[in-house]
Amino acid sequence: MAATAVATGTGAAAGTESAERPPGPAAALELWLNKATDPSVSEQDWSAIQNFCEQVNTDPNGPTHAPWLLAHKIQSPQEKEALYALTVLEMCMNHCGEKFHSEVAKFRFLNELIKVLSPKYLGSWATEKVKGRVIEILFSWTVWFPEDIKIRDAYQMLKKQGIIKQDPKLPVDKILPPPSPWPKSSIFDADEEKSKLLTRLLKSNHPEDLQEDVLKVVLVYVISAF
Repeated sequence: MAATAVATGTGAAAGTESAERPPGPAAALELWLNKATDPSVSEQDWSAIQNFCEQVNTDPNGPTHAPWLLAHKIQSPQEKEALYALTVLEMCMNHCGEKFHSEVAKFRFLNELIKVLSPKYLGSWATEKVKGRVIEILFSWTVWFPEDIKIRDAYQMLKKQGIIKQDPKLPVDKILPPPSPWPKSSIFDADEEKSKLLTRLLKSNHPEDLQEDVLKVVLVYVISAF
């Protein structure tokens, strides 16, 4: 009883103190992923996805910890949560660097996706929409990342077992990895005055402007970018 009383007393103080501190890296990952996969919202929170990707990139353990957080969400019985998590996975695969990429390309993680498709595991209750997205993502990775042999082998195994009947048809705009959904800063944003000058010159009706002045401005930016 005495130990319980002490724990309760210190716990209240610790709770107050922790509430004043920003969450640690691991907690921040979960926080942003929870927001990015919240099934109660009608549209996915792209800013939360961006923050999750940035947290993966800044946290030294992010690239190894994030895939397992995502796997748990992808295996959710709530269809929307699983679909949102698959979108986050796609974005991380394209924007979270080589270490994250290599973790996802291991059989250990790929098996978590296979479980969603396999009738022996989660495939018996996972919705067709979720299973379809998993298949589309796996196939798209075989197209985008042909050097990842384990992804190709996992996909081919699923085909041989009849779990995947045929290759999905990817939209034309998904033949290459999709661009980030949030706006990227342009080198032209670095200098507002030159950006305005370039815009003004591009709208000019005088051919000589485009022959000389625009070239000068563009060259300045090209040189400054290196």
